[in-house]
Amino acid sequence: MTYPFPVRKIIHVDMDAFYASVEQMDRPELRGKPIAVGGGGKRGVVSAASYEARAFGVKSAMTGTLASKLCPEIRFVRPNFERYKEVSKHIHQIFYDYTNLVEPLSLDEAYLDVTENKTGNPSASLIAQEIRVRIHQEIGLTASAGISINKFIAKIASDYNKPNGQKTVNPEEVISFLEQLDIRKFYGVGKVTAERMYQLGIFTGMDLKQKSLDYLDTHFGKAGRYYYEVVRGIHKSEVKPNRTRKSLAAERTFSKNLSSEVFLVDKLNHIADEVSRRLLKGKVSGKTITLKIKYSDFTLQTRSKTLPYFFKDKNTILELSKALLYQEKLSNSVRLLGVSISNLKLESDKKDEKQRVSVQLKFDF
Repeated sequence: MTYPFPVRKIIHVDMDAFYASVEQMDRPELRGKPIAVGGGGKRGVVSAASYEARAFGVKSAMTGTLASKLCPEIRFVRPNFERYKEVSKHIHQIFYDYTNLVEPLSLDEAYLDVTENKTGNPSASLIAQEIRVRIHQEIGLTASAGISINKFIAKIASDYNKPNGQKTVNPEEVISFLEQLDIRKFYGVGKVTAERMYQLGIFTGMDLKQKSLDYLDTHFGKAGRYYYEVVRGIHKSEVKPNRTRKSLAAERTFSKNLSSEVFLVDKLNHIADEVSRRLLKGKVSGKTITLKIKYSDFTLQTRSKTLPYFFKDKNTILELSKALLYQEKLSNSVRLLGVSISNLKLESDKKDEKQRVSVQLKFDF
């Protein structure tokens, strides 16, 4: 089969239970034990869970109380993001030994375009295997990988043989792979969208493929074309080495619900300081500020304002945040405040050239 677009060799590398695995690597007494990175108790939230904890049903974003109920033996560990960044940097150094086309998605996952690579190895599968071996030997952690013709399929494939495994979807296997895929496995189809698709009789890729573009546009709006194309193996997004983040944020969950605006402003002062620090470190500024308010009943509210100029200093962030806080009366006591800056701009105007690769379908994976 031929495709009406450049076929690439894309690897998606995803570290296995990254935060928890780093803690277990650094602290031998935690190895083989169910642990959760994050806070325990009613206010705590699980950031990451070891595979031993996952066996009990513990998941990220779960409250510490529920995690303890599911796994009474679980141990909670405070996150150490500086350490995670240090390990992540080492992992990315390994990636760059193979290609400069590396697009980080987070500290623990990234896309690599190895269509043309520094080793001259024609097999993306062998490159992925070598990368995983090096991560284990040099760092002591395990990683999983997905390999295919585009980012969409590679990301799906990386989840197939977790932990410490990999899956390759060869060019000639793409269509059958997608047709047999449960719709919940499609990257970009969340829980709500999956339920809507079920109601429309769409349970697999084959079901989705039978729907026309007009039908999908009618029921899913702008996302309709995306679903129409990806189920046919079409995903033209390139690996972007210097992917600019869309927003930067900081938030705080309080040990006690707050109802006084005076106390909330004090919290905003610390949050604004953190956001400004991150903007300065990332050498970016933004035009839009959003205040996130989560009430004691878990309802969520956001308030935003866009300025005609870019800003990054703490005073501007704090004053804008206060104005948004005072914009309307609070509907309940508050358990969380967050501030995010979007419409970002890099301070450097230099743009790296994009490497565009167009190759024939016939090559080793």
